[in-house]
Amino acid sequence: MGMASIAWAQGGLGGGGAGGTLLSLVPFVLIFVIFYFLLILPQQKRQKKLKAMLEALKKGDKIVTSGGIWGTVTNLGKETVTVQIADNAKIKIQRESITRLRSDDEE
Repeated sequence: MGMASIAWAQGGLGGGGAGGTLLSLVPFVLIFVIFYFLLILPQQKRQKKLKAMLEALKKGDKIVTSGGIWGTVTNLGKETVTVQIADNAKIKIQRESITRLRSDDEE
């Protein structure tokens, strides 16, 4: 009899089962919404901005790669970019490894 009374006490009066379940999901939904606005949405904006920058690359643009190499674009391929890093040194890199354009006053 002791176990039945404990189970009955934990079960409540039987009237708020579905409402209690929905109410317990509210914090999880709020956490997801907060994560969306603080993490997911800004990341999507950065990715769109980076994609637009990579599509707009042209010869003569001064760039910085993800490895920290500074150079000037000399040739553009579909998936690769040739970058001049010194007077007689050119390297071929993937477009996706370019992280940003640098301004003329950076040196």
